[in-house]
Amino acid sequence: MIDVFTLEILLAVFIAGYLLGSIPFGVLLAQAAGLGDIRKIGSGGTGATNVLRTGNKTVAAATLLLDALKGAAAVWIGAYVDGPTGAAVGGLAAVIGHSFPVWLGFKGGKGIATGFGVLLASMPLIAGICALAWLTSALVLRISSASSLIACALAAVLALALKMPLPLLVMTLLVTALVFERHKANIRRLLAGQEPRIGKSHRPG
Repeated sequence: MIDVFTLEILLAVFIAGYLLGSIPFGVLLAQAAGLGDIRKIGSGGTGATNVLRTGNKTVAAATLLLDALKGAAAVWIGAYVDGPTGAAVGGLAAVIGHSFPVWLGFKGGKGIATGFGVLLASMPLIAGICALAWLTSALVLRISSASSLIACALAAVLALALKMPLPLLVMTLLVTALVFERHKANIRRLLAGQEPRIGKSHRPG
């Protein structure tokens, strides 16, 4: 049984993770670089993939790094407070915050970079394998969403196969489910052969 005090601690971890995850680095960096509102181009998302569609690789890379770092930071905070359970709660909350940020009317990104940061901080071996899978898929397919979905599904499979601690396993499965839900439109376009390839620009107007 989890006592009331522990529940309160985990709620605080969740809130902290959510607020970290909800920082819209893609929107902020794109605006600072004079690229406009990235929510009005491409997929309308706030993550690195949509920033890349502006053609600015530097800003896209910075977005990728910061989105991953906020996921990792949420895990580190949670782990410090309550071990694997805290890490799992903080990590899940960060991905939820990135996907549904309160500052942007709960319309955010798709959770890939933030999810990778969470994975890297909580299960680095699995993160490394998934990063290699993403890179290989991206080089072969040249489609970011397909590569992300492959890597994300692999993370869930590996977490099960390697018998990760239950809180981290549940977190991985929930994040995978959320990522796939956020990619519904991408999946439809993939099935129709209409998904844009990596590096394709979608400038406003």
